Amino acid sequence: MQSLAPNDLPLLAMEYCQGGDLRKYLNQFENCCGLREGAILTLLSDIASALRYLHENRIIHRDLKPENIVLQQGEQRLIHKIIDLGYAKELDQGSLCTSFVGTLQYLAPELLEQQKYTVTVDYWSFGTLAFECITGFRPFLPNWQPVQWHSKVRQKSEMDIVVSEDLNGAVKFSSSLPHPSNLNSVLAQRLEKWLQVMLMWQPRQRGTDPVYGPNGCFKALDDILNLKLVHVLNMVTGTIHTYPVAEDESLPSLQARIQQDTGIPEEDQELLQEAGLALTPDKPAAQCASDGKLNEGRTLDMDLVFLFDNNRVAYETQISPRPQPESVSCILQEPKRSLPFFQLRKVWGQVWHSIQALKEDCGRLQQGQRAAMMNLLRNNSCLSKMKNSMASMSQQLKAKLDFFKTSIQIDLEKYSEQKEFGITSDKLLLAWREMEQAVELCGRENEVKQLVERMMALQTDIVDLQRSPLGWKQGGTLDDLEEQARELYRRLREKPRDQRTDGDSQEMVRLLLQAIQGFEKKVRVIYTQLSKTVVCKQKALELLPKVEEVVSLMSEDEKTVVRLQEKRQKELWNLLKIACSKVRGPVSGSPDSMNTSRLSHPSQLLSQPCPAPDSLPEAVKKRCVPVRHAQCRSQGRVGHPSAVLEDLVAEAHTLCTQLENALQDTMKDQDQSLRVMARGKPRRPTPFLSTANEKKQMERRCRASSIAVYT
Repeated sequence: MQSLAPNDLPLLAMEYCQGGDLRKYLNQFENCCGLREGAILTLLSDIASALRYLHENRIIHRDLKPENIVLQQGEQRLIHKIIDLGYAKELDQGSLCTSFVGTLQYLAPELLEQQKYTVTVDYWSFGTLAFECITGFRPFLPNWQPVQWHSKVRQKSEMDIVVSEDLNGAVKFSSSLPHPSNLNSVLAQRLEKWLQVMLMWQPRQRGTDPVYGPNGCFKALDDILNLKLVHVLNMVTGTIHTYPVAEDESLPSLQARIQQDTGIPEEDQELLQEAGLALTPDKPAAQCASDGKLNEGRTLDMDLVFLFDNNRVAYETQISPRPQPESVSCILQEPKRSLPFFQLRKVWGQVWHSIQALKEDCGRLQQGQRAAMMNLLRNNSCLSKMKNSMASMSQQLKAKLDFFKTSIQIDLEKYSEQKEFGITSDKLLLAWREMEQAVELCGRENEVKQLVERMMALQTDIVDLQRSPLGWKQGGTLDDLEEQARELYRRLREKPRDQRTDGDSQEMVRLLLQAIQGFEKKVRVIYTQLSKTVVCKQKALELLPKVEEVVSLMSEDEKTVVRLQEKRQKELWNLLKIACSKVRGPVSGSPDSMNTSRLSHPSQLLSQPCPAPDSLPEAVKKRCVPVRHAQCRSQGRVGHPSAVLEDLVAEAHTLCTQLENALQDTMKDQDQSLRVMARGKPRRPTPFLSTANEKKQMERRCRASSIAVYT
């Protein structure tokens, strides 16, 4: 440490800020027309905080200028710090100071006049510094000498914040921020009023805010810095509308304000974010508000919301370049006009900034077209899912219809085969015929086919849009022209002092005119793509409800088929019940001995006691003898009615067992059929009897048994 000290004075260790000072930052080419919006907001916040701290501790800095503000990169943004307090003055009891040595360009008028001063001198310096950061140049005749400067600037009114000299040498006074700058319309308007307070000539009035009163400029600045802004790019006109929103302001409230500015009704407004997501109506309007302090390093500062008119089918090119600054308009009319170096440097910087603005405006419009494309792809993805669901449901419905039609056709055939000697029911037959006709109305194959064809055509159009290089490629000619203008401006600024002579602007004007032509051409291409995108989106939105309707109808058809299938199953079981009752009825002999109508299962026949031969009616005994005479003779039991009756009961028992097995097989087949119906896979139904031969054999046995009992 001793080796570092040139004398016996103590060493003071200070923080090293790697970003350099603000003057170095302002001198960068890209800041020739002012800093980016986010950078301006962070600088104003940091410097206001530092000055407020000094003033609260009764200290005046007195030498606030870009050279005394250093930059340090923080975790999320640049941090600005005030240094060089060598001229700082602690206020005495009267709060007035009379001595000062400082930088003339940022001095308050009372310091030049060697009058007593207060903290308001820092207000003037802060306002001058803020103006330079916004516009790229100092507000009051920056190239004039102090004496002439003082005599001219003191003529300004209290509201004037600019005193400038045009290309003809005329001095103009203005109360508005000049163009160009990188501020949005709301911030420009608010900071314009704030600068009017900070740059008042009279020190007693300087810093007095209309709302917060004397020294209320810092509170007024806090209100500006804490604004939540929503930037809406109207894709119909290409105009950006900026809206300050409250924390609890609803989205419909914001849409009502948009309607007033754009003329687009609320119900026709579609607000999309960059990723193609629509704003959520039940969330506050602040959901899309941007924080400019955190995106100062981006080329496009704003987080835009893109406004589309749903009532518009095609978008026509209605976009025109931004209005040019007065000096740029002058050289456009007279490109060969010779200008002094300091004016040439300023005008060329504005021309380069104008070309940059054209490129950025084109980029924002392209972002809007991409947002519309992303929104279309989201709708198309939803439509594709619905199409797949519709196709799958159509296949399932077709399978169930085929199964049902095949089943009922087999039932009708089997019913016709047995109706001559078996069970007949005209009501049942009519019901089955009606079912057959009802299912003919089910199924939506034609509607599904037409919708699929339309969706495939839409898919082809969307793929063509995605493949289009003009719709997605950004930059191109405007990038090249902007780079050429930057190079011309760089060479002009880096000229040695002895070569800084007067010159014209022909080369810069040529680049600007080419940029304007390239911008208009690019905008036409973007809006052609946008119109195609909107047409595809309209088709997708038209198809969505139609697909939903067809899916709903197919769901109803499926329910109808299942309902008819269940009804048919119940009728089949009723047939089986009738068949069982016919088999059981003749075996009982008499209602007194065996009431088969109460039997719930054919196996209950086995549990019934066999009647004694003597208890049989005489008519039955006589009828039984001839029937089994041959069989009894062969077995040596001729003339024994009890033996004959035992044989009849045994045969009936066998018949019931076979019928019971048939019922169980039918139950299994019907359960399996229902499971197949649930899976939507067609299966040839199994009739309620295993085969036609078995059914005929069963019917012959039933007839034989009946004849044996009643003959």
